[in-house]
Amino acid sequence: MATARKHPDGAASAGATIYSVAERAGVSIATVSRVLQGAGTVSTTTAQKVLDAVDQLNYVPLGAARSLAVRHHEAHGLVLPELTGPYYSELLMGFESRAAELGQSVTLMLADGKADLARAVRQLATRVDAIAVLGSAAMPPAVARALHGQKPVVIIAGTPQEGIESVRAENAHSAEQLTEHVLAHGRTRLLFVGDPEGAPDIAERHAGFVNAHRARRLEPAAPVRVPFREGEGAAVAERILAGEIEADALVCANDELALAIMSHLQDAGRDVPGEIAVVGWDDVMTSRYVRPGLTTVRQPVRELGVLAAERLHQRVAGGQPRLEPQILPTEVVIRGSCGCPTR
Repeated sequence: MATARKHPDGAASAGATIYSVAERAGVSIATVSRVLQGAGTVSTTTAQKVLDAVDQLNYVPLGAARSLAVRHHEAHGLVLPELTGPYYSELLMGFESRAAELGQSVTLMLADGKADLARAVRQLATRVDAIAVLGSAAMPPAVARALHGQKPVVIIAGTPQEGIESVRAENAHSAEQLTEHVLAHGRTRLLFVGDPEGAPDIAERHAGFVNAHRARRLEPAAPVRVPFREGEGAAVAERILAGEIEADALVCANDELALAIMSHLQDAGRDVPGEIAVVGWDDVMTSRYVRPGLTTVRQPVRELGVLAAERLHQRVAGGQPRLEPQILPTEVVIRGSCGCPTR
Protein backbone atom coordinates (compact mmCIF):
# COMPACT_ATOMS: atom_id res chain seq x y z
CA MET A 1 0.00 0.00 0.00
CA ALA A 2 1.30 3.42 -0.92
CA THR A 3 1.97 5.74 1.99
CA ALA A 4 2.12 9.50 2.14
CA ARG A 5 5.65 10.89 1.77
CA LYS A 6 6.99 12.43 4.97
CA HIS A 7 9.01 15.63 5.12
CA PRO A 8 11.97 15.75 7.50
CA ASP A 9 9.81 17.42 10.15
CA GLY A 10 7.28 14.60 9.95
CA ALA A 11 4.52 16.49 8.15
CA ALA A 12 2.52 14.37 5.69
CA SER A 13 2.43 15.78 2.15
CA ALA A 14 -0.72 13.98 1.01
CA GLY A 15 -4.07 15.74 1.35
CA ALA A 16 -2.66 19.14 2.23
CA THR A 17 -5.26 21.94 1.98
CA ILE A 18 -5.30 25.70 2.24
CA TYR A 19 -6.61 25.20 5.78
CA SER A 20 -3.61 23.11 6.80
CA VAL A 21 -1.27 25.67 5.24
CA ALA A 22 -3.00 28.46 7.19
CA GLU A 23 -2.75 26.44 10.44
CA ARG A 24 0.94 25.67 9.90
CA ALA A 25 1.75 29.34 9.14
CA GLY A 26 -0.48 30.66 11.91
CA VAL A 27 -2.50 32.91 9.56
CA SER A 28 -5.99 33.04 8.04
CA ILE A 29 -6.87 31.24 4.82
CA ALA A 30 -7.52 34.67 3.27
CA THR A 31 -3.89 35.58 3.95
CA VAL A 32 -2.73 32.32 2.36
CA SER A 33 -4.88 33.09 -0.68
CA ARG A 34 -3.45 36.59 -1.01
CA VAL A 35 0.12 35.34 -0.79
CA LEU A 36 -0.43 32.64 -3.42
CA GLN A 37 -2.06 35.17 -5.73
CA GLY A 38 0.80 37.61 -5.43
CA ALA A 39 -1.13 40.36 -3.68
CA GLY A 40 1.16 43.04 -2.30
CA THR A 41 -0.90 43.62 0.85
CA VAL A 42 0.88 40.99 2.98
CA SER A 43 4.10 41.73 4.88
CA THR A 44 7.32 40.04 3.76
CA THR A 45 7.63 38.15 7.04
CA THR A 46 4.07 36.79 6.89
CA ALA A 47 4.40 35.90 3.22
CA GLN A 48 7.57 33.93 3.95
CA LYS A 49 5.78 32.01 6.74
CA VAL A 50 3.07 31.04 4.25
CA LEU A 51 5.56 29.98 1.57
CA ASP A 52 7.53 27.95 4.13
CA ALA A 53 4.32 26.16 5.17
CA VAL A 54 3.45 25.52 1.53
CA ASP A 55 6.89 23.97 1.00
CA GLN A 56 6.74 21.87 4.17
CA LEU A 57 3.30 20.48 3.31
CA ASN A 58 4.00 20.20 -0.43
CA TYR A 59 0.70 22.03 -1.02
CA VAL A 60 -0.35 22.67 -4.62
CA PRO A 61 -3.59 24.65 -5.23
CA LEU A 62 -5.93 22.99 -7.71
CA GLY A 63 -5.47 24.45 -11.15
CA ALA A 64 -2.26 26.28 -10.32
CA ALA A 65 -0.03 26.47 -13.32
CA ARG A 66 2.78 28.60 -11.95
CA SER A 67 5.26 28.69 -9.12
CA LEU A 68 3.58 28.95 -5.75
CA ALA A 69 5.63 32.05 -5.04
CA VAL A 70 3.54 33.98 -7.58
CA ARG A 71 -0.16 34.45 -8.25
CA HIS A 72 -1.94 31.36 -9.52
CA HIS A 73 -3.82 31.53 -12.79
CA GLU A 74 -7.39 32.77 -12.39
CA ALA A 75 -10.23 31.73 -14.68
CA HIS A 76 -13.10 34.19 -14.92
CA GLY A 77 -16.45 33.64 -16.60
CA LEU A 78 -18.18 36.31 -18.68
CA VAL A 79 -21.85 35.87 -19.62
CA LEU A 80 -23.11 37.96 -22.56
CA PRO A 81 -26.47 37.74 -24.36
CA GLU A 82 -24.78 37.49 -27.78
CA LEU A 83 -21.86 38.88 -29.79
CA THR A 84 -23.68 40.74 -32.57
CA GLY A 85 -23.24 44.50 -32.68
CA PRO A 86 -20.41 46.76 -31.52
CA TYR A 87 -21.48 47.05 -27.86
CA TYR A 88 -20.74 43.44 -26.95
CA SER A 89 -17.41 43.35 -28.76
CA GLU A 90 -16.26 46.56 -27.02
CA LEU A 91 -17.25 45.18 -23.62
CA LEU A 92 -15.56 41.85 -24.31
CA MET A 93 -12.35 43.54 -25.48
CA GLY A 94 -12.20 45.67 -22.35
CA PHE A 95 -12.83 42.70 -20.07
CA GLU A 96 -10.41 40.34 -21.82
CA SER A 97 -7.58 42.84 -22.22
CA ARG A 98 -7.63 43.76 -18.53
CA ALA A 99 -7.99 40.11 -17.53
CA ALA A 100 -4.90 39.26 -19.59
CA GLU A 101 -2.93 42.04 -17.89
CA LEU A 102 -3.92 40.57 -14.51
CA GLY A 103 -3.01 37.00 -15.51
CA GLN A 104 -6.60 35.82 -15.86
CA SER A 105 -8.09 33.57 -18.50
CA VAL A 106 -11.65 34.24 -19.70
CA THR A 107 -14.39 31.70 -20.36
CA LEU A 108 -17.15 33.27 -22.46
CA MET A 109 -20.73 32.03 -22.38
CA LEU A 110 -23.49 33.37 -24.63
CA ALA A 111 -26.96 33.38 -23.08
CA ASP A 112 -28.96 33.31 -26.32
CA GLY A 113 -30.20 29.84 -27.18
CA LYS A 114 -29.72 28.37 -23.71
CA ALA A 115 -32.82 26.35 -22.80
CA ASP A 116 -32.00 26.53 -19.08
CA LEU A 117 -29.88 29.62 -18.58
CA ALA A 118 -29.77 29.37 -14.79
CA ARG A 119 -28.41 25.83 -15.01
CA ALA A 120 -25.82 26.88 -17.61
CA VAL A 121 -24.59 29.68 -15.32
CA ARG A 122 -24.34 27.26 -12.39
CA GLN A 123 -22.31 24.86 -14.52
CA LEU A 124 -20.03 27.70 -15.62
CA ALA A 125 -19.46 28.54 -11.96
CA THR A 126 -17.91 25.12 -11.38
CA ARG A 127 -15.16 25.85 -13.93
CA VAL A 128 -14.18 29.41 -13.00
CA ASP A 129 -13.09 31.43 -9.97
CA ALA A 130 -15.55 34.31 -10.51
CA ILE A 131 -18.27 35.43 -12.93
CA ALA A 132 -19.30 38.68 -14.60
CA VAL A 133 -22.78 38.85 -16.14
CA LEU A 134 -24.12 41.47 -18.53
CA GLY A 135 -27.59 42.50 -17.40
CA SER A 136 -29.65 40.64 -14.85
CA ALA A 137 -31.45 38.13 -17.09
CA ALA A 138 -28.66 35.55 -16.68
CA MET A 139 -28.52 36.04 -12.91
CA PRO A 140 -32.03 35.38 -11.54
CA PRO A 141 -32.40 35.60 -7.77
CA ALA A 142 -32.28 31.83 -7.31
CA VAL A 143 -28.92 31.59 -9.06
CA ALA A 144 -27.64 34.63 -7.20
CA ARG A 145 -28.52 33.00 -3.88
CA ALA A 146 -26.86 29.75 -4.93
CA LEU A 147 -23.61 31.50 -5.84
CA HIS A 148 -23.62 33.97 -2.95
CA GLY A 149 -20.68 33.27 -0.68
CA GLN A 150 -19.22 30.70 -3.08
CA LYS A 151 -18.11 32.65 -6.14
CA PRO A 152 -17.52 36.39 -6.57
CA VAL A 153 -20.08 37.81 -9.02
CA VAL A 154 -20.28 41.19 -10.75
CA ILE A 155 -23.36 42.30 -12.68
CA ILE A 156 -22.64 44.67 -15.57
CA ALA A 157 -25.38 47.15 -16.57
CA GLY A 158 -28.04 45.22 -14.70
CA THR A 159 -30.38 45.60 -11.76
CA PRO A 160 -28.36 45.48 -8.52
CA GLN A 161 -29.07 42.49 -6.27
CA GLU A 162 -28.42 42.23 -2.57
CA GLY A 163 -24.92 41.03 -1.80
CA ILE A 164 -23.77 41.17 -5.44
CA GLU A 165 -21.56 43.84 -6.91
CA SER A 166 -22.71 45.83 -9.92
CA VAL A 167 -21.02 48.19 -12.34
CA ARG A 168 -22.87 50.30 -14.86
CA ALA A 169 -22.91 53.55 -16.80
CA GLU A 170 -25.13 56.52 -15.95
CA ASN A 171 -28.25 56.57 -18.15
CA ALA A 172 -31.19 58.66 -16.96
CA HIS A 173 -29.53 62.08 -16.66
CA SER A 174 -27.77 61.94 -20.03
CA ALA A 175 -30.95 60.64 -21.69
CA GLU A 176 -32.85 63.59 -20.25
CA GLN A 177 -30.17 66.00 -21.54
CA LEU A 178 -30.23 64.41 -24.99
CA THR A 179 -34.03 64.55 -25.22
CA GLU A 180 -34.13 68.15 -24.01
CA HIS A 181 -31.60 69.06 -26.69
CA VAL A 182 -33.85 67.58 -29.37
CA LEU A 183 -36.92 69.31 -27.94
CA ALA A 184 -35.01 72.60 -27.93
CA HIS A 185 -34.73 72.30 -31.72
CA GLY A 186 -38.50 72.76 -31.85
CA ARG A 187 -39.33 69.12 -32.49
CA THR A 188 -42.74 68.26 -31.07
CA ARG A 189 -43.37 64.61 -32.01
CA LEU A 190 -40.55 62.62 -30.46
CA LEU A 191 -40.57 58.84 -30.22
CA PHE A 192 -38.37 56.61 -28.10
CA VAL A 193 -37.24 53.61 -30.18
CA GLY A 194 -36.39 50.51 -28.13
CA ASP A 195 -38.07 48.36 -25.51
CA PRO A 196 -37.66 49.77 -21.97
CA GLU A 197 -38.51 46.34 -20.58
CA GLY A 198 -35.68 44.74 -22.55
CA ALA A 199 -32.88 45.78 -20.19
CA PRO A 200 -32.47 47.89 -17.03
CA ASP A 201 -30.21 50.45 -18.72
CA ILE A 202 -32.74 50.96 -21.53
CA ALA A 203 -35.47 51.49 -18.93
CA GLU A 204 -33.34 54.25 -17.39
CA ARG A 205 -32.82 55.90 -20.79
CA HIS A 206 -36.56 55.86 -21.39
CA ALA A 207 -37.09 57.38 -17.94
CA GLY A 208 -34.80 60.25 -18.93
CA PHE A 209 -36.79 60.69 -22.15
CA VAL A 210 -40.01 60.90 -20.11
CA ASN A 211 -38.49 63.32 -17.58
CA ALA A 212 -37.41 65.74 -20.31
CA HIS A 213 -40.96 65.87 -21.65
CA ARG A 214 -42.56 66.35 -18.27
CA ALA A 215 -40.12 69.13 -17.41
CA ARG A 216 -41.75 70.97 -20.33
CA ARG A 217 -45.24 69.83 -19.26
CA LEU A 218 -45.48 67.57 -22.30
CA GLU A 219 -46.89 64.06 -22.36
CA PRO A 220 -44.44 61.65 -24.09
CA ALA A 221 -45.70 59.22 -26.69
CA ALA A 222 -45.55 55.49 -26.05
CA PRO A 223 -42.23 53.93 -27.02
CA VAL A 224 -41.73 51.96 -30.22
CA ARG A 225 -40.89 48.64 -28.57
CA VAL A 226 -38.34 46.79 -30.67
CA PRO A 227 -35.21 44.73 -29.91
CA PHE A 228 -31.89 46.56 -30.09
CA ARG A 229 -30.64 45.19 -33.40
CA GLU A 230 -29.78 46.66 -36.80
CA GLY A 231 -32.52 44.74 -38.63
CA GLU A 232 -35.16 46.14 -36.29
CA GLY A 233 -34.00 49.66 -37.13
CA ALA A 234 -34.56 49.03 -40.83
CA ALA A 235 -38.04 47.70 -40.03
CA VAL A 236 -38.86 50.86 -38.05
CA ALA A 237 -37.72 52.98 -41.01
CA GLU A 238 -40.03 51.01 -43.30
CA ARG A 239 -42.93 51.72 -40.97
CA ILE A 240 -42.10 55.43 -41.08
CA LEU A 241 -41.96 55.39 -44.88
CA ALA A 242 -45.30 53.56 -44.98
CA GLY A 243 -46.91 56.18 -42.74
CA GLU A 244 -47.50 53.78 -39.86
CA ILE A 245 -45.23 55.80 -37.56
CA GLU A 246 -45.40 59.59 -37.47
CA ALA A 247 -42.62 61.56 -35.77
CA ASP A 248 -40.27 64.46 -36.36
CA ALA A 249 -37.54 63.04 -34.10
CA LEU A 250 -36.44 59.60 -32.96
CA VAL A 251 -34.53 59.05 -29.71
CA CYS A 252 -33.07 55.57 -30.16
CA ALA A 253 -32.02 53.19 -27.40
CA ASN A 254 -28.67 52.55 -29.09
CA ASP A 255 -26.60 53.59 -32.10
CA GLU A 256 -27.27 50.33 -33.91
CA LEU A 257 -30.96 51.20 -34.20
CA ALA A 258 -30.27 54.88 -34.95
CA LEU A 259 -27.74 54.24 -37.73
CA ALA A 260 -29.93 51.63 -39.40
CA ILE A 261 -32.96 53.93 -39.33
CA MET A 262 -31.04 56.94 -40.59
CA SER A 263 -29.37 55.04 -43.43
CA HIS A 264 -32.62 53.41 -44.54
CA LEU A 265 -34.51 56.70 -44.54
CA GLN A 266 -31.75 58.46 -46.50
CA ASP A 267 -31.68 55.66 -49.08
CA ALA A 268 -35.41 56.29 -49.57
CA GLY A 269 -34.79 60.01 -50.18
CA ARG A 270 -35.86 61.31 -46.77
CA ASP A 271 -33.97 64.26 -45.28
CA VAL A 272 -32.24 63.55 -41.96
CA PRO A 273 -32.44 65.77 -39.92
CA GLY A 274 -34.54 68.14 -42.10
CA GLU A 275 -37.68 65.98 -42.02
CA ILE A 276 -36.84 63.81 -39.07
CA ALA A 277 -34.04 64.01 -36.50
CA VAL A 278 -32.39 60.80 -35.31
CA VAL A 279 -30.21 60.41 -32.19
CA GLY A 280 -28.70 57.34 -30.57
CA TRP A 281 -26.69 56.01 -27.65
CA ASP A 282 -23.19 54.44 -27.28
CA ASP A 283 -21.09 56.58 -29.67
CA VAL A 284 -19.82 53.63 -31.70
CA MET A 285 -17.04 54.41 -34.17
CA THR A 286 -19.39 54.61 -37.18
CA SER A 287 -21.35 57.42 -35.52
CA ARG A 288 -18.67 59.99 -36.27
CA TYR A 289 -18.18 59.00 -39.93
CA VAL A 290 -21.76 58.94 -41.26
CA ARG A 291 -23.21 62.15 -42.71
CA PRO A 292 -24.68 63.86 -40.90
CA GLY A 293 -22.71 62.68 -37.89
CA LEU A 294 -24.88 60.95 -35.32
CA THR A 295 -25.76 62.89 -32.19
CA THR A 296 -25.54 60.33 -29.39
CA VAL A 297 -24.37 59.63 -25.84
CA ARG A 298 -20.87 58.36 -25.27
CA GLN A 299 -20.74 55.65 -22.66
CA PRO A 300 -17.56 53.92 -21.45
CA VAL A 301 -18.34 50.42 -22.71
CA ARG A 302 -14.75 49.19 -22.82
CA GLU A 303 -14.13 50.73 -19.39
CA LEU A 304 -17.09 48.79 -17.96
CA GLY A 305 -15.41 45.57 -19.08
CA VAL A 306 -12.10 46.69 -17.58
CA LEU A 307 -13.74 47.60 -14.27
CA ALA A 308 -15.60 44.27 -14.07
CA ALA A 309 -12.37 42.30 -14.64
CA GLU A 310 -10.56 44.34 -11.99
CA ARG A 311 -13.31 43.87 -9.42
CA LEU A 312 -13.41 40.10 -9.96
CA HIS A 313 -9.64 39.92 -9.53
CA GLN A 314 -9.80 41.95 -6.33
CA ARG A 315 -12.59 39.75 -4.95
CA VAL A 316 -10.73 36.53 -5.73
CA ALA A 317 -7.72 38.02 -3.95
CA GLY A 318 -9.82 38.36 -0.80
CA GLY A 319 -11.28 41.85 -1.22
CA GLN A 320 -14.72 42.67 0.14
CA PRO A 321 -17.67 43.37 -2.19
CA ARG A 322 -18.68 46.99 -2.71
CA LEU A 323 -22.14 47.63 -1.29
CA GLU A 324 -23.02 50.48 -3.67
CA PRO A 325 -23.10 50.15 -7.48
CA GLN A 326 -20.15 51.68 -9.29
CA ILE A 327 -21.52 54.11 -11.88
CA LEU A 328 -19.34 55.47 -14.69
CA PRO A 329 -20.25 58.84 -16.26
CA THR A 330 -21.68 59.29 -19.76
CA GLU A 331 -21.55 62.31 -22.08
CA VAL A 332 -23.90 63.76 -24.71
CA VAL A 333 -22.07 64.15 -28.03
CA ILE A 334 -23.59 66.71 -30.41
CA ARG A 335 -23.20 66.18 -34.15
CA GLY A 336 -25.56 66.90 -37.03
CA SER A 337 -28.32 64.29 -36.97
CA CYS A 338 -30.29 66.21 -34.30
CA GLY A 339 -30.48 69.37 -36.46
CA CYS A 340 -27.34 71.14 -35.29
CA PRO A 341 -25.04 72.55 -37.99
CA THR A 342 -22.48 69.99 -39.05
CA ARG A 343 -19.13 70.80 -37.51
